[in-house]
Amino acid sequence: MRFALSTNWCNRRLEAGEAIADAAGELGFDELELGFHTTLEQVRGFKARLDRMPVGSIHAFCPVPISAPQGYPELYQLASLDESARAIARVHVKRNIAFAADMGANAVVLHSGRVMCRGFLKRRDMTRRVQRGRKLLDVFKNELEGLIPELEGEKVVLGLENLPYLEGFPAEWEIAEVCGEWVRPWLDTGHDFVRQTNGWKDGIVSGSQPQTGAPQPVGLHINDSVGGDDHLPPGEGKVDFAALKPIAERASHLVFEPHSEVTAEQLRSGLEYIKRIWR
Repeated sequence: MRFALSTNWCNRRLEAGEAIADAAGELGFDELELGFHTTLEQVRGFKARLDRMPVGSIHAFCPVPISAPQGYPELYQLASLDESARAIARVHVKRNIAFAADMGANAVVLHSGRVMCRGFLKRRDMTRRVQRGRKLLDVFKNELEGLIPELEGEKVVLGLENLPYLEGFPAEWEIAEVCGEWVRPWLDTGHDFVRQTNGWKDGIVSGSQPQTGAPQPVGLHINDSVGGDDHLPPGEGKVDFAALKPIAERASHLVFEPHSEVTAEQLRSGLEYIKRIWR
């Protein structure tokens, strides 16, 4: 197994892309995921280190768009009922596909969108969540179909990440309807724990049943959780990583995505922990 480190861990502490790449190598990582805090200046440094620290994936939207005040994975939402919002997101997703190919990466991680404003839905609103998702599915599928030529041409897979809130889209019962050869799930282990803990994974309401046969994730964001969006190093939370081994063995990308406050020693220990239980 090859393990990557998300540059989000340190690219607001280390200014040079070369220094970030070198730090990842010293910690024992094999490649990088360029995170959504990546700057244009840092990209030059990452390119200078590609011979020793390749880039396997990028996390949209990367590098930080010039028009944005800072990096954020939901600057633009491709899964939206607002046509103008989708049009802007479409432009930036296509740019990220081209950028991934330019960096030698073969996957782009995307936060697709939300069925409504964050925090509006509560646990008791599962019926409303399912209904809103149905309205969005056809619109989103049409957007994804329009991206296939770019994805296929650049040989880049779009990974749709599971999100740690009920309104996140697509949910587990929706993902099979939007995936195919060039669009695949991307499993964040900490987000999955949050969704499981809160009972958000089934989507079972009157007249609704969860989808079965969801595609294998193209990649994993490896982080631990004690119940929130914690991004702890593996071994410091409650995620059952041993149970995730069969999924990890079939994934193309295994990316550590720790919170920026995680220390280098914690991260090194987390990598050793995962190697021990997944060997």
